[in-house]
Amino acid sequence: TALDLINQDREARRLYEIREKARHDEVSLLNSAREEARAEGLTEGRVEGKYDKAVEVARAMLRRGIDVKDIADMTGLTVDEVIRIKGSN
Repeated sequence: TALDLINQDREARRLYEIREKARHDEVSLLNSAREEARAEGLTEGRVEGKYDKAVEVARAMLRRGIDVKDIADMTGLTVDEVIRIKGSN
């Protein structure tokens, strides 16, 4: 009957809407995860860049004979890190 067809159409539409919402939610979740990973990568890159710059400055200071503790104070590196850098030159 026509009523059965209408009810089937309503149920089909409801199932379609549920599937579409689930698909949309999954895409949103993936996009959020992707954006979070990108932000983490940028943060890690900045931290590594700052560390690399501090090491570069420490090497230059060591070449000029500046004291290890002073280098650590000025670069933010630990004394142990500066000593390791000194040993690797």
